[in-house]
Amino acid sequence: MENTQELPLTGAQRNLLAHLRERRLKGHAPASLDQLCDELGLSSRGSLHKQVSALVDLGLVEPMDGKQRGVRLAVAEPQRAAEYFELPLLGQIAAGMPISAITGEDRVAVPPNLMPKGDAYALRVRGESMRDIGILDGDTVIIESRLQARNGEVVVALVDEEAATLKRFYRRGEFIELAAENAEFPPLVYAAKRIRVQGVVVALLRSYR
Repeated sequence: MENTQELPLTGAQRNLLAHLRERRLKGHAPASLDQLCDELGLSSRGSLHKQVSALVDLGLVEPMDGKQRGVRLAVAEPQRAAEYFELPLLGQIAAGMPISAITGEDRVAVPPNLMPKGDAYALRVRGESMRDIGILDGDTVIIESRLQARNGEVVVALVDEEAATLKRFYRRGEFIELAAENAEFPPLVYAAKRIRVQGVVVALLRSYR
């Protein structure tokens, strides 16, 4: 298996690589750039082409039959299930107004390059408030368990010990601002004592079934 942990990949390149691995694991044929744009929710074919070119340069991806009509992973043998890690899928998290997190017992398979170093779990996203950074309704986010967050990080925040929400975190003196990434949603501002950080988003998974 490719050791992508040591390669200089951007977040977008890691997501693309993980998606190509998922397609191969499911036995799908190599996808065209237009297909990949569609599946990844990207509006710019040019941006995707740059990501693919970077992975080609690193020897991780190759154009299908040397043509631009499709791309595939450079290593031909399929990924084995054992190369994936499992995280608990603890339920749903609101990317909108806070809702109660729903505890579940499901698990989700996560490729090694998306696994955080510390304790982690997964949550299913409900709502559109984070759509402008590509976190969409129905996505699964990988959360690194943390009690503290830096300004600008996307966090799971517990409000008043009962309602959880997914937002960008900013500390404003004695207050906490939880900001959406969608102009239709105003920022939520609370006294700092009302907010408890439960983790920070480090990766995203998306299913196209």
